[in-house]
Amino acid sequence: MAAVEFSHKMRVYIEDTDAGGIVYYVNYLKFMERVRTEFMRSLGFSKAFIFNYDLMFVVRDVAVRYLLPARLDDELVATATLAHLRGAGMVFQQSVRRGDQVLAVGTVTIACVSRTEVKPCRLPREMVERLQPLEQKEI
Repeated sequence: MAAVEFSHKMRVYIEDTDAGGIVYYVNYLKFMERVRTEFMRSLGFSKAFIFNYDLMFVVRDVAVRYLLPARLDDELVATATLAHLRGAGMVFQQSVRRGDQVLAVGTVTIACVSRTEVKPCRLPREMVERLQPLEQKEI
């Protein structure tokens, strides 16, 4: 199976914007977080699943390029593609779009850590088995 781009629609609300009605830059990271969460949920990896394994996923590295502004009431689509799977984490290629316009693109590296010790740990085998066929493998 080839890499899959997962997408999630959302609307820009007043709390997402600055005084000029333009989305505040840090909120693009929130939009990207939401689509990664929905992507994992769609594969059966809810927060309950992750907590049962005593895991947390933390952002280890992020790079975002802002191209165009989103504005109050815009309907956006955030996307996530699993670019690379690692023993203790994942790398996602992400975007936020308005129609055909790409507003922001990013690369987000996620580390898997134990909740109790907050130290890196390997992804559960079940998760790797479901994620591997979706991996792009090129970054």
